[in-house]
Formats: sequence, C-alpha cells, structure tokens
Amino acid sequence: MGDTRTTEFVALGHAGSEHYAGLETFPNPGVTRVELTSDELTAVCPITGQPDMYLATIAFSPRGLCLESKSLKLYLARYRNEGAFGEALAVRIRDDVAEALELEQGDVTVTLVQKARGGITITATA
Repeated sequence: MGDTRTTEFVALGHAGSEHYAGLETFPNPGVTRVELTSDELTAVCPITGQPDMYLATIAFSPRGLCLESKSLKLYLARYRNEGAFGEALAVRIRDDVAEALELEQGDVTVTLVQKARGGITITATA
C-alpha cells in the first residue's frame, strides 16, 4: 500500500493565492495513472499580447508522488500575464510537473488545446 503519512500543504485549505509555494506533492496512495484537466489556463501571445485560453490536460503514472490539485491550479494561474506560445508552454509545464514528481520528462504528458482565436484551434502535446 502507499504511504499514509499526513502531508502538510501550503496552499490547500487557504483562500486565494498568497499561500502558493510551488507544485506540491503527496505520497502516492497506490494509484497507477493520474490525469488532471483544467480549463482555466490563460497566457498571452508573445507577439500580439492577446490572451490565449487553453484546456490543459496533465497525465502521468506516479511512482512515489502525486500532484496536489490546488497547487497546480495556482501554478497554472501564474501564466496569465506571461507571453508564451502554447507549444513552449506545454513543454515548460511538462518539465515542471516531472521535476516536482521526480519523474522523467517522458513519464509526463501535457496536452494544451488552445481555444479558437482567429478561427484556429491549436493542440500541442509534450
């Protein structure tokens, strides 16, 4: 069975984002696959400055750690004023999640579906 120790979270249980302390994890209780989906990811186009909104899906097969969802929500919210192309953003999120979970980059899949702007929807997977 997984580790049953109590984990102390910085963000979970607190309103707002002032308690953000990065991507937080907890011991894997025994799951083999996790998929987290958020439709609240927004970044801005680095050329035009217009907002790009994404449906983000993060999937991984955890070894020792799982990702705490509120810390992920706050992590994703930090991109709202950053200029980034969706493809580069998918890679950055994948790398950050892999590092937090102590996994190889190839063990984490991030798919960003950019909601239509200019009549085009873009899907980037890293």
